[in-house]
Amino acid sequence: MSKQRVVVTGLGAITPIGMSAEAYWQNLLAGVSGTRRIQFSDLNMDQYRTRVAAPVEGFDASDYLPPDKKNKYFGRATLFALAATRMALEDAGFDLSLNQGRFELRGIDPYKSGVIMGVAAGNMAILEKEFERPHHNGMRRFSPHALPNHLMSAVPGSVAIMFNCRGTNYVVSTSCTSSTQAIGNSYRQLQNGKEDLIITGGADAPINPTIFSGFMALRAMSARNEAPGSACRPFDRHRDGFVMGEGAGIIILEKLEHALARGATIHAEITGFAATTDAHHLTVPDPEGTSLTQAIRMALEEAERSGGSIGYVNAHGTATPFNDAVETRALRQAFGKRVYDIPVSSTKSMTGHLLGAAGGIECIATVLSTRHGRIPPTINYETPDPECDLDYVPNQMREASVHSAMSTSLGFGGFNSALVVSRYDNR
Repeated sequence: MSKQRVVVTGLGAITPIGMSAEAYWQNLLAGVSGTRRIQFSDLNMDQYRTRVAAPVEGFDASDYLPPDKKNKYFGRATLFALAATRMALEDAGFDLSLNQGRFELRGIDPYKSGVIMGVAAGNMAILEKEFERPHHNGMRRFSPHALPNHLMSAVPGSVAIMFNCRGTNYVVSTSCTSSTQAIGNSYRQLQNGKEDLIITGGADAPINPTIFSGFMALRAMSARNEAPGSACRPFDRHRDGFVMGEGAGIIILEKLEHALARGATIHAEITGFAATTDAHHLTVPDPEGTSLTQAIRMALEEAERSGGSIGYVNAHGTATPFNDAVETRALRQAFGKRVYDIPVSSTKSMTGHLLGAAGGIECIATVLSTRHGRIPPTINYETPDPECDLDYVPNQMREASVHSAMSTSLGFGGFNSALVVSRYDNR
């Protein structure tokens, strides 16, 4: 039995630079930075070496969800996922009917629709808040809603409940590769499984004192507090760390025959995916980039069987000194001399690093680059680094015909993922 072709039919985004896929895309092309000075309530920010992040501002979940008193118990990551999922399903052309407080996809067998989502930090703020209460009011004041809504599985679980998806449902938590891994797993599931549709991508809400302090202790984040908009500078010689972001990037994947049968607009096709592990260190990537190189090569081998070569790489590009050099090395090893002809950019320079949701919004950017023939820039790129010598599309978006593009992701624990997206061809 031949494998099914898998296509992208819907995109939904909640990001620091736009609360729709279109708004996000236009701000990427314009080089808009979402980085701001932040303030945690009741905390003296002077104690933090890093005081900048890329928050989602002006988000109101009631704009996207039906009125329900239970919604108040959802964590921020879950709310991002629910809102972006509704956007993505509507973009995919589904008629969402409201029935007893949740949406249903008309004409879709609920047992043939699944949810696979990437989450890393998740809804940590729920437990932070709840742990403060018992110290003042006793353990009886600990909410019974806190633990179930804090769990990472609450994100895909809540999406499945809200949209009546009764097929495969699970969370992928492989640090910063979570969303890319979730999209890749969904692609494999649709190639070989019984579902027709999977809601995938990811959501995360890591801008809270616990997660923020942990990354600050690792000295992984930029400390350019006086110039927030220029804090994240991937591949630049003077980069000093990533900027933490939050949000959700949701992708609707369908079997091609199912999408065609319902007359869906097809944004792109997934043509290759691979994942490897460094088996090297919990926080430091393998300096040789050997396993990342292998993931890229395996994804390329699969994609090349479908035709078309890579015309753009949406890099992981965190702006940490070590990561950017290792990723550059892996791209050189995987593509050989041709790598110098391939535009490479990091959209994290604008959105910050959404941790478990990063791969979701970066897949959206990769899809739209193939569809519209435009490559987002790497902003804040000013001083070349001899170790990072590729074409990083500095500061201005670029017009280019892109048949196939790759999105790469690296994560703590040594996780590597490479996903290939291609322009849809009716063949």
